[in-house]
Amino acid sequence: MNFKQITLLLVGTCLLLTGQAQITKRNCGTMEHLQMLKDLDPVLEQNMRDIEDYTTEYIANGGNSGSRAVVTIPVVVHVLYNTSAQNISDALIQAQISQLNLDFARLNADASSTPAAFASVAANTNVQFCLAQRDPNGNATTGIVRKTTTVTSFSTNDAVKKTSTGGDDAWASSSYLNLWVCNLGGGLLGYAQFPGGPAATDGVVVLYTSVGSRNVPGSAAPYNYGRTATHEVGHWLNLYHIWGDDGTACTGSDNVSDTPNQADENYGCPTFPTISCSNGPNGDMFMNYMDYTDDGCMNMFTIGQTARIQSLFGSGGSRVGLLTSLGCQTPSTSACGTPSGLASSAITTTAATVSWSAVSGAVSYNLQYKTSAATTWTTVANATTSRALTGLAAGTVYNYQVQAVCSAASSNYSAASSFTTTSAGGATCSNNYESNNTRTSGTSIAVNTDIVSMLGTSGDNDYFKFTNTTAAKNIYVTLTNLPLDYDLKLYNSSGTTLATSQNGGTTAEGIKYNNAAVGTYYARVYGYNNAYTASACYTLRASTSSTAFRFGDEEQNDSNKPMSDMQYSLYPNPSSGMVNLDMYFDEAMEKVNVRVFDMMGREVRAYEFNEAVGNVKANIDMNDAANGIYHVVISSPAGKEMKKMIINR
Repeated sequence: MNFKQITLLLVGTCLLLTGQAQITKRNCGTMEHLQMLKDLDPVLEQNMRDIEDYTTEYIANGGNSGSRAVVTIPVVVHVLYNTSAQNISDALIQAQISQLNLDFARLNADASSTPAAFASVAANTNVQFCLAQRDPNGNATTGIVRKTTTVTSFSTNDAVKKTSTGGDDAWASSSYLNLWVCNLGGGLLGYAQFPGGPAATDGVVVLYTSVGSRNVPGSAAPYNYGRTATHEVGHWLNLYHIWGDDGTACTGSDNVSDTPNQADENYGCPTFPTISCSNGPNGDMFMNYMDYTDDGCMNMFTIGQTARIQSLFGSGGSRVGLLTSLGCQTPSTSACGTPSGLASSAITTTAATVSWSAVSGAVSYNLQYKTSAATTWTTVANATTSRALTGLAAGTVYNYQVQAVCSAASSNYSAASSFTTTSAGGATCSNNYESNNTRTSGTSIAVNTDIVSMLGTSGDNDYFKFTNTTAAKNIYVTLTNLPLDYDLKLYNSSGTTLATSQNGGTTAEGIKYNNAAVGTYYARVYGYNNAYTASACYTLRASTSSTAFRFGDEEQNDSNKPMSDMQYSLYPNPSSGMVNLDMYFDEAMEKVNVRVFDMMGREVRAYEFNEAVGNVKANIDMNDAANGIYHVVISSPAGKEMKKMIINR
């Protein structure tokens, strides 16, 4: 088949159980699913183009040449059942995993049925699967989650992937293949999400009667040998339908060189050769798992398809995180404890010493460090609890984390800490208001006055105390001239968090709190991920006014019109899972949207509120989200606010 650039209009793909002869790819819900994902994630199509470009470059550079280690992918099976028949047995699930392993290794019993004309390109993909032995929290698991549901049948709208809509939330897609098994309506056999889509919906969905194998079949004959899952996992691993999904008959392409061009999908069990698009004498490769034939007639992947699959696991590939997943490993009861007490000292322009507390039973430690802007870590083994780092860049923030290594197993990496190398020839300033590291020791400051100070040591927090008056009740606290990524919180006199500002990098922080009760307030300045420097100061200003501070006046709002006075609090932040968002609107908003994006720009959560006025609360459930930085975007007809949220377990 000639290569041609795929127009990336396909994100979810599916099979239909009934009426096959009349079905085209437009009948099976693909476009509806695509449009839904596009509405949720405006960068999705570009993500998929980037993955396709990477795949092309990977193959062109010989990334799949030579022998490769087998990639074993942990699978979590979410069984959603409305009747007892839908609650399929462990035996069927085990049979399905076995069939996947046979098919992807070309050890399937019917491999001998591949026509001789195609046998030379039939391939072992070097991908295998296991039922997860360890859950995202490090606990032992069977890899099977069973839940009752009131939903009688699901569709391609991804409701099966969300607890809130009768399904079950995904486990972290960077570490697991999520396989949802349920009753699908409309004759649907299954559908999958290609790489590049939202993490919260990443995975494969199959009809419960299609689960099984040739030896332990399901009941959806002739689709009962588990090949629905094989086909859909193929899509999840970036394989397109063999006839191509981007054109009319004979003009489509699956971007694979060793699959013959063919007019359209095949059904049933065709006779070899079945010729279309002048592809004789061998005709269509209808026995390929990415066609639509019966389970008993599918039996091969090709070398070219294998190359596309393997590109996902190359350096920078979109599913490379699965290579380091611990999901297939049984938790060890004698694993090391996670190191704590991370500290830094002897910091110069090019060097620093980092240290940590000893862990009982540890025989060595792994230290990872990188600049805060880098995406990859440098890892070094260390026999002691300290390490001198050299060759560092001046005036640069470095992150570091430590893992303990025991004879039986290794610990998780610690939460990252940070230090900042001294700026070359940089001016210094004073840590003027110490000791003010706690709210009760907060320094009293004058309002409407610039306060200049620093976070000069590891763990430094600066608390400042001020008051408003009856004549000037409205409060606006700003944090500017930031040398590093510093954040800002506002508390009342009893220590309750009123608001948080957590912009990324050295972007200025600001908190407006209008119509505040007269009393004492505390502003807290702290470094994200313990950022600090003894070579540069920040500027804090607590302003009070008789006039309400408007959100449209400042850089936080990207609207050209004033935003209604809004006060909000995002807590706890950092969080290990559930995050509370409290909002207050002085003016009624017809609609307020709260959307959460990861650092790739992918939307992972979305909430909508109609006629929002006064106190409005949202509970943002991030329990199944990967650790990292997220952005919470609050939008209303009057404007937009964006704040940083950190998930760290």
